[in-house]
Formats: sequence, C-alpha cells, structure tokens
Amino acid sequence: MAELSLTDESVLTDDFLRQLINVGEVDILIGVPTHNNAKTVGSIVETIQTGLLKFFSRQRVAIINADGGSRDGTPQLVVNAAIDDISRGSKFSTLRTLHSISTQYANGPARGAALRTILSAAELLRAKACAVISPESTQITADWLTKLLRPVFTEEFDLVLPTYSRHRFDGILLTNLLYPMTRALYGLQIREPYALDFSFSGRLGSQFLAFNSWNDDTARDGSEMPFTVAAIAGDYRICQSFLGTKEHTQWSSADLVPAIRQTVGALFASMEPNFSLWSAKTGSQPISTTGAEHEQVLEPLRVNRKRLREMFSSGVAELESVFQSILSPSTLAELQQAARSEEGGSAFGTELWVKTIYEFAAAYHKSVINRDHIIQALAPLFRGRAFAFITENANRSDAEVEANIETLCLEFERMKPYLLEIWNGAK
Repeated sequence: MAELSLTDESVLTDDFLRQLINVGEVDILIGVPTHNNAKTVGSIVETIQTGLLKFFSRQRVAIINADGGSRDGTPQLVVNAAIDDISRGSKFSTLRTLHSISTQYANGPARGAALRTILSAAELLRAKACAVISPESTQITADWLTKLLRPVFTEEFDLVLPTYSRHRFDGILLTNLLYPMTRALYGLQIREPYALDFSFSGRLGSQFLAFNSWNDDTARDGSEMPFTVAAIAGDYRICQSFLGTKEHTQWSSADLVPAIRQTVGALFASMEPNFSLWSAKTGSQPISTTGAEHEQVLEPLRVNRKRLREMFSSGVAELESVFQSILSPSTLAELQQAARSEEGGSAFGTELWVKTIYEFAAAYHKSVINRDHIIQALAPLFRGRAFAFITENANRSDAEVEANIETLCLEFERMKPYLLEIWNGAK
C-alpha cells in the first residue's frame, strides 16, 4: 500500500480507492481509527456488527478502519471479524450489505489524519449517517449504534455527541475547563464537546472535510474539538445522547500535556477564526438530549491529592518567568499566593481559575510566546485546579458536585466580558 503523506491532496490511496469503488454507495458508515489495538478492537467490532444487525438490518453499511501503522494485527482483526458468527441463530435478519475495509493512513498514530481518512471515505460513499467509535471504548454496547446513529439517520440531526455516567472526579479537564468554556464561548450547553465516540451527517462531514485546515498540527493533535466547533459555527443541528457508563482511563503525568494540547489547545485555536460568532454570544442554552444529561457514579476514584498539590506549587515557582509573559501581574500574584498557602490548590477558587484560563486564551491568540509553550505551562495550573475541585467536593453529594460545576459554568459566562477586554488589549 502506498504511504500517505499528511500533505497529500487526497488521503485515498489507490488500493483504498479501489475498495471503496467496489463498495458503492452506503447508508451508514462506521469509522474505527486504530493503532495497535488488537487487545480490544475485535470485541468492539463484533459489538458494532451486533448493533447494526439489530437496528439497521435493512441498510447498506461499511466499516472503515483507518489505521496508523499497527504492528499487532489490528487491521486484520477488523476486516476478518465474521458477521456470520453473530447472525447465525440470531433473531435479527442479516444486513442488506456490510463491507469491512482497512487502510493505513500513516506510519504512526495521528488522530486528525485518521478522521480525515474516515471523512473522505464517507464522502465518496455518500453515507447518510456516520459514526466514529474509539477502539478504547470497551464499555460499548449494541445500543450505542442506535443511540448515536438514529438521530442523524431519521431525525436529521447533524452531530450527535455522547453523555456518560462517570466516576466521581473523573474528567476534571472536561468539567472544569472544556465544558464551561465552550458553553460560555458558543452559548450551547454541550456536555462533551471533545468526544471520541460520536456521529454526524454526510453534509457536516463533507463541509468539515472541505474547509478544515488539514495541517500537521491538526493531524497530530486531532480534530474532534474543531469538528464540534465547526458544527456550532455552521449552525448545524446538534444533540446529545446518553450512552451509559464511561470507563475511567488511567492517565500518567506524561499524558497531561498531550491531553491539554488535543483539547484546550484546539479550543483556543478555534477562537480566532470564530471571533465574530463567540464574541456576540451571551449566556447559554440547553440542547436536545436523549437520556440522562449527566449522571455520576457514586464510587470515587483514588486520586493522589498530595502529589497534585506538590506539582502545582513547584510548577508555579519554576515557571514564574513564563507566567509573567502570559498572565497579568495580579493574576500571577494570586496564583503564587495559592501555591504558597497551607491549603495549596484549595485556595484556587472559581474566579481565579476563570480569569487564569481567559488570560491564557488571550495570550495564545497574541502568541506572546510559542503557543505550544503556553499550552504546556497550563499543566501545573490545571493540577492546582484539580486539587482544589477534589478537595472542595470530597464529602459532597453527587447533586452538590453537579451544582458546583454549574456554578463554575456561570462564572465563565459572567466573566466573558473580561475575555473580550483582554483579547486584543493589554493583559
């Protein structure tokens, strides 16, 4: 198979293109981006097939595996998954057609390049409804297929994002930054603006494929966040669907900066081209949601709070010169006081956190220093906020935790004029 360059005009290699032409048009396309996921992908593809048999047996379907150069046999597991084994003896009728195709888009994982491959295939096959399923979603059930695809296929929604039940204090980057800031910027209460499992219409996919800037940063860091923002900016119909419990993924300390880069960095980058849109928004509105909008699991996660506090305090001290370029003197002074206090990050209140994030966003816009260095500098401050949030809510009920998240969201909305003030002005 010809190797794909991220700068190639087309992401469709000759071999992949021939396979797609043989498929013809489809009603539904399922994209599965992979890189060395042999341990999980087989069972996930079987669950996808079961869901398709149960809910979409009359439709023409293709499963497209966009692989980043796996060396553990992942693509073969996707292509060789036999639907006959699932349908034999099943009360569900067999699918009208089902094709499974795998293509290698690069010799290493690149989330944006994987999504671009899936979007290109969906456009060529004229898919009406498409879903992307992460190979890490081991909690997937067959019902996911109808929960994600039905709103697109029958109700003419353009983007379906998930909501989940989560372990307490899981997803703090989401609840304390991505959700409240996206909500404040764009005026929609989208609980999971960065999603690895989602569905979309063919028209939204084609629009994003044509107008997104497919550069190396996008390929590396992923396009999930820009995809959501593009749907908002294009006034496409968006809804949420409750999928159930979200399994906690253990993150190492080294994973934090890449996670912030893929999410917060992408959100910051979206602000420049969409300034006229978000600058005019005030307040926020709920969106159509099927099932629970949010629901926390009672058992808490074990979190090393002492380590979070230490890394926050040491980070504020070590990066003082960097923060002087990014933050206003008053904000930096408050952060330094919080880092020195006996309570550590518990002094990192909501107003200080919102002010800090807005100043980081403005600094990113102005490129006061290298933008990637700005993103990296956010990591110790996020640890401080995580420590504060966990400490504040350690003994509170799920309802009280959710109320505190709502309070933070409203603080992001209340302080939005400050973001507009510093966007092009002095910090």
